[in-house]
Amino acid sequence: MIGFDPSDEQQLIVETVHHFAADEIRPLARECDEAAKLPESVLARAYELGLVANALPESCGGGEERSAVTGALVAEELAWGDLAIALAILSPGLVALPVAEFGSETQRDTVLPRFTSAHYTPASLALLEPGLAADPFHPQATAQRDGESYVLAGRKCLVPWQDGLGALLVFANEEGTPQGFLVPVDAAELSVEPSSLMGIRALPTAELALDGVRVPAENRLGGASGSDLRRILTEGRVALAACGVGVARAAFEVARDYAKEREVFGVKVAQKQAIAFKLADMAIEIDAARLLTWEAAWKLDQGEDALKAATLAYQQVRRVALEAADGAVQVFGGHGYIRDYLPEMHLRNARGFASFEALALV
Repeated sequence: MIGFDPSDEQQLIVETVHHFAADEIRPLARECDEAAKLPESVLARAYELGLVANALPESCGGGEERSAVTGALVAEELAWGDLAIALAILSPGLVALPVAEFGSETQRDTVLPRFTSAHYTPASLALLEPGLAADPFHPQATAQRDGESYVLAGRKCLVPWQDGLGALLVFANEEGTPQGFLVPVDAAELSVEPSSLMGIRALPTAELALDGVRVPAENRLGGASGSDLRRILTEGRVALAACGVGVARAAFEVARDYAKEREVFGVKVAQKQAIAFKLADMAIEIDAARLLTWEAAWKLDQGEDALKAATLAYQQVRRVALEAADGAVQVFGGHGYIRDYLPEMHLRNARGFASFEALALV
């Protein structure tokens, strides 16, 4: 049976992360967006709170039990503060979680200590590819076995690329099956072209060109056993759905508070019927999207195949986040189009959910 009430421990986590987002992330969101730069002190503080390490198995230096529902709760609160900073905070999990789940013993021993040390270390997952027909289950990037090595070739886009990147996981087509490969960030045959996006401007992203990158066979995620991209995509869609709920909620709350305070012709904006109905619709849609996200996360925790549930949740959140952000701009009127206010940034960030895939995992 699905339960929708967070446990006492989860509620404490939510309150802690919300206060962190409100006190340390939200005040810097606009500044970081304008400067296209992440706040290093906030990333370090988030790491001190254990937001990545606690998601790892206890045997890998993490918490007692990994929970997709808890991960979704954390992702929502972080994205409520700011989507770009939230994705940066969660970035170590892009490699740490797949390695913890599918990695060989050697890969776990080599990679995971980077994310349980005393310092924040970003990581990245290269999954998306340029082109309208891109399909993560049938990547155009290839991996050819050559003796005791694999040779990778192809292009990837929307890859988080922060300074000090500690690990890179690339998915490529190996004889018709997508498999992950741990690729050295400084590989000579790896070209990195910075991207400039409409939203999440504080998070550095790049397009990668793999021109015959050679990696040892033991760098294949999971070794001979390989990995399950279906599971990784499911975890990614749940994480992004949770982030989308956070963005939608932030847009709604900003619009609601503005409407309650702003007067037009002696009447509060919130008392206008059209505005009141719009805010009510936004609140209903956000709650519904959150429940879909929690259901998918719950199925993950039960060990079920949750790809359909995660995809439905993510598709719904894509729409809800964009409509909520656009609605906030409308509630603000002319002010909603001014960069001094949050709605225009929320709208730019929400628009990106149509293109995102596996920029975060739970």
